[in-house]
Amino acid sequence: MTRVSVKIPATTANLGPGFDTLGMALSFYDEYEAEVVDTGLEITVSGEGEKDIARDESNLIYRSLSLVFERLGKKVPGLKIHCHNNIPHGRGMGSSGAAVAGGVMLAAGILKDELELSEQQLLEFATELEGHPDNVAPALFGGLTIAWVDDDHIPRHKKLTVHRGVSPLVLVPPHQMSTKLARSLQPESVPHTDAVFNVSRSALLVAALTQSPELMLAATEDRLHQSYRASAMPETSALIERLRADGHPAAVSGAGPSVLVLEDDPAKRMQAIAIAAEMFPSWSALTLAVDFKGASLSVQSGSGN
Repeated sequence: MTRVSVKIPATTANLGPGFDTLGMALSFYDEYEAEVVDTGLEITVSGEGEKDIARDESNLIYRSLSLVFERLGKKVPGLKIHCHNNIPHGRGMGSSGAAVAGGVMLAAGILKDELELSEQQLLEFATELEGHPDNVAPALFGGLTIAWVDDDHIPRHKKLTVHRGVSPLVLVPPHQMSTKLARSLQPESVPHTDAVFNVSRSALLVAALTQSPELMLAATEDRLHQSYRASAMPETSALIERLRADGHPAAVSGAGPSVLVLEDDPAKRMQAIAIAAEMFPSWSALTLAVDFKGASLSVQSGSGN
């Protein structure tokens, strides 16, 4: 009998100017467990999405686990999988990235006695299913990650340690946003001045997150994606505009519609929460920390009864 469990963090991508490149792990978690059995597949779900998530082979966690076995030429064993979900779905907090990375980690745990998967393999498997590495990299490895795909189409990442003065806040609406829809609103090209603007702000954001949190307001400015998607997220756009006018470093979290606020003082988070509560009382506030560890894996092996 082998039982594997993984705890995997929510993530926030883009962080304003770092479109499809920057991601950060947050102290808010899904937990998945897989038990090897003789035959069959049984999936149970509790928490977020428990009424909607597939419980057959189309389940995203199972699909990512199966991909690892397939790529390594292994046969998927019979499994009992339980998913305890906390990360909101369709809100820009990396729920699909967590499921994909979680499934990859479950596969790594089940195969641990046969072979040890490297960090690079984990990232490649997760990126193959997710499509891009900006969410799965921080979900797997924690902290702030810069992710890119090299000339050979291989995903890469660099993990950085976030300054302990950074105090993340995620403001979460009751409604969802389709990542596919958000991406469809993105133009094929942008003005040269906007591209240069975002290059400068992305570089500044890395400095703000790792060394100088007081620069965060300027560092979270964006001209590449948020304005193009604003029409699909009017409440998100209005809240960001109000928060930034009051000096709070607010940006769209991932594809939205949640709002990420990267304060340099926990007291300022309370001011931002008050603004959100005044404008949109149905929104919820998550006062979080940066997760520095990423996915954590536990493996229990034994004869069992």
